[in-house]
Amino acid sequence: MTGQQKINGTGLARIFRAITCSKTGIAAAFRNEAAFRQEVILCAVLLPIALWLGQTNVERALLVASLLLVLIVELLNTAVEVVVDRIGVDRHELSGLAKDLGSAAVSMAILLTVVVWVLVLLG
Repeated sequence: MTGQQKINGTGLARIFRAITCSKTGIAAAFRNEAAFRQEVILCAVLLPIALWLGQTNVERALLVASLLLVLIVELLNTAVEVVVDRIGVDRHELSGLAKDLGSAAVSMAILLTVVVWVLVLLG
């Protein structure tokens, strides 16, 4: 067993550890990130609507997946911001670029969600 396996565990222990870490990360994002809270609330409202308005399982899957993608990208964006902030508080061109790229990724995910919803519901 390697050192990393001892830390993370194996088999079911590893799965339970991963679930615990995931819950911790989601809770931290919800507690500390206003944008994530807003997106979670929007998803809570739109998820039942997606399930109701989608006429086929594929349409429902597309509508729901596009919503979840926004949350996933927001979590990744938050992770980038936390790492950049951890490195230092000094302004640096690359730190700003990293944060801007993360923000752009969230914007693209939101745009994709809008496009999917329009195409599914008006198509």
